[in-house]
Amino acid sequence: MTTPQHQIRALHTDSTITVYQAYPPEIGRAAARDGRFPAAWKRDRMTWIKPSFLWMMYRCGWGTKEGQEHVLAVEITREGFEWALRQACLSHYDRGLHADHGAWRGRLKQAPARVQWDPERDLRLQPLPYRSLQLGLAAEAARRYADEWIVSLTDVTPLARAVHAHVRAGESDAARKLLPRERPWPVDDEVLAHLRPRG
Repeated sequence: MTTPQHQIRALHTDSTITVYQAYPPEIGRAAARDGRFPAAWKRDRMTWIKPSFLWMMYRCGWGTKEGQEHVLAVEITREGFEWALRQACLSHYDRGLHADHGAWRGRLKQAPARVQWDPERDLRLQPLPYRSLQLGLAAEAARRYADEWIVSLTDVTPLARAVHAHVRAGESDAARKLLPRERPWPVDDEVLAHLRPRG
């Protein structure tokens, strides 16, 4: 069965969805310990959340890149995630979605969230022919994320290291068994209609 080009796949329940972020120790450790982001986490900056574990591994180098040593699994409410999607603007101009560049720029400037679709990754972090969603949160969206939507915060750096060790050893089956069980996320088409590129 062919995977759709633009589809959200995630670890999720009926009421929550899990996204991933990577931070330096002073933020990652405190967040995992307290179940919320510390004061050092800036609510006035854009923060990107990623439903794909392997795309997060690609971005942070399995938790080895400087400033991204602690990988967090952030379980947030489905309601909050969908609110952000409804308010989001695609991060690039698409002639099939936007009247013109000016209309897109105006929408992007006002939107508290933005979406970009990047190639999904396999166990060796090589690009796959379909895309993974990244959701950028700013302004009101970032504040809601940090203060209202979080259900749980877990440091999954040990998991990242365990999967990476199996990959390095050529043990793909063992690595795959450890991965979070990401499934297509059921969402009404209208929630994503303005975020799926057409042009």
